[in-house]
Amino acid sequence: MEEDSNSLEYTPTWIVAMVSLIIILLSLFAERGLHKLGKLLMHKKQDALFEALQKLKEELMLLGFISLLLTVGQGVIQRICMPPGLASHMLPCKKHAEGHNHEKYSLQTLNNGRRLLSVGVGSEYCTHKGKVPLLSLEALHQLHIFIFVLAVVHVIFCVTTMILGGARIGQWKHWEDSIKGKSLADAVPTKASHAKHRRSFLKKHAEGDWRKAAVISWMISFFKQFYGSITKSDYIELRYGFIMTHCPRRPNFDFHKYMTRTLEIDFKRVVSISWYLWLFVVLFLLLNVEGWHSYFWLSFLPLILLLLVGAKLEHIIMRMAQEVVDKMSHDEENAVVEPSDKHFWFHSPDIVLYLIHFILFQNSFEIAFFFWIWSTYGFNSCIMEKLGYIVPRLFMGVIVQVLCSYSTLPLYALVSQMGSKFKRGMFNEQVHSALDDWIGKSRGDTLNRYEKNTENSDHVTEESAAAIVELPVIENHTSTS
Repeated sequence: MEEDSNSLEYTPTWIVAMVSLIIILLSLFAERGLHKLGKLLMHKKQDALFEALQKLKEELMLLGFISLLLTVGQGVIQRICMPPGLASHMLPCKKHAEGHNHEKYSLQTLNNGRRLLSVGVGSEYCTHKGKVPLLSLEALHQLHIFIFVLAVVHVIFCVTTMILGGARIGQWKHWEDSIKGKSLADAVPTKASHAKHRRSFLKKHAEGDWRKAAVISWMISFFKQFYGSITKSDYIELRYGFIMTHCPRRPNFDFHKYMTRTLEIDFKRVVSISWYLWLFVVLFLLLNVEGWHSYFWLSFLPLILLLLVGAKLEHIIMRMAQEVVDKMSHDEENAVVEPSDKHFWFHSPDIVLYLIHFILFQNSFEIAFFFWIWSTYGFNSCIMEKLGYIVPRLFMGVIVQVLCSYSTLPLYALVSQMGSKFKRGMFNEQVHSALDDWIGKSRGDTLNRYEKNTENSDHVTEESAAAIVELPVIENHTSTS
């Protein structure tokens, strides 16, 4: 009868209606809030941030589907039984002697002293067979909450990092304005005015042959990321090299606006939780075995990767400066920074973005796991481990968040533009749409001409072949590198 009294059949209707109303109102408030935010971003022509918001909605929909599966499938999961011996391996906490009796699975004492049926029919079903359920109802509910907390914390951390990093990048706007404030002819520094910044840039990054040694250059790059990582000379030199390589006929090109737009586009990828990150969640949950201190050792991973990424980005600037010095011995007047993919890992600037994505997710996972354990089991839980393990984890989480926001992300925003190709942010969305339409129409017209020319011939004319080959080149050059 106690079990029946807890069902919806014996719950006062005013309680059911009140709880349902609150849930519906909160859901509608969140939905309308996101809708208003989307309209605001569209009104301000923030297309990249609007796409990031759409990605966030997709993540929320995925969370809703996961929640639905856990809720609908909890009865099926509870009826999956296994031998009691399997339930005693790879535990996050050691069982006490009295906890080994699987017949006690039907009741569980909560922290507040209340005794509730926590495993329901599934536990009784397995107990009659002399087995235990694969996952109790309470454990299923707690796993449900953890996945939700993880996704929310990840989004909050990504948004916080982008806001703080964006504020840091926004401080460089006055450098751009100081250049564009000159006459149009001087928007890109002349050889005379450029010499001062070039000397400062080369002195900082390439002075002395000893810097060319791999060990020395990496050590300098490692420590450089902690203080004054980007100066005005660095910004002007890299900007100058980018313009001279990709748009020499546009001396008034707004490099800062382009850099900010590409960062907003990248944010759309960073805010999402990709499939391989969900696999990491499963791996981390598997390794949470008592005595292994897995989460303590895993907390070092985002910090190590972040320091490595920051050192790599500083090292790229140093190598580009050393190349300028080498060019000056042959042609001093035309020696400028030359953007190239060869400086990046595996000749791919996108690898840096993937690493930053993983770093933010892993850091979010550590913090989310801590607060979930604290709110669910209490600070003295065996999963929480000793204070000596907790404090370093939280301390490293704060360091990763601050360092990524104020150093690594601004470094990435600038140095990632030094690839062989410019990024999608070179043009706004209206220009991209026009280019896509033009390319599609041009390709269709070219294919029609090609079919007419080859309809009665077994050979392709030179003109048709050249036109077909040229169009994809135009498309690739305007797409994301």
